[in-house]
Amino acid sequence: MKISVIYGTDTGTTRTVAKTIARKLPKASLRHITDASREDFESSEFLILGSPTYCLGELPDDWTKALPLLSAVDMTAKRVALFGTGDQLNYPDSFVDAMGILYDAVTAHGADVTGPTEAIGYQFNKSEALRNGKFVGLALDLDNQANKTEARIESWIQQII
Repeated sequence: MKISVIYGTDTGTTRTVAKTIARKLPKASLRHITDASREDFESSEFLILGSPTYCLGELPDDWTKALPLLSAVDMTAKRVALFGTGDQLNYPDSFVDAMGILYDAVTAHGADVTGPTEAIGYQFNKSEALRNGKFVGLALDLDNQANKTEARIESWIQQII
């Protein structure tokens, strides 16, 4: 199965997570969204997409610029897993919102999103990444809960594989 881990980042935090995920999936390719092509999306059987949340619940510029590319890809029946990084204490009203934005973008084009995670263990007020009380993917806070990151990644990977 061809797996592609595609991420956006400005500060490097989400890149670190993406590298960790790709390392745990031996045959996965790793791409920054600015280097990804339509072929990367279309030729992969399983996409793992990651993004930080910026400001008050926004996608970073690299993902915003890539949304037309994502919209051009037929995601019908394509498996997708999402991960997001954010800061639940300083931005409690928009924690990992970017993951919710990506979820809406890929499901609008037919993707089958897998890997929801529990919202238990986090301290935030609201998130656009919540659906039916769960995050639509793996939510990580490396600013305030870095010590939980490795275990959360490991558990999530077991769930999505």
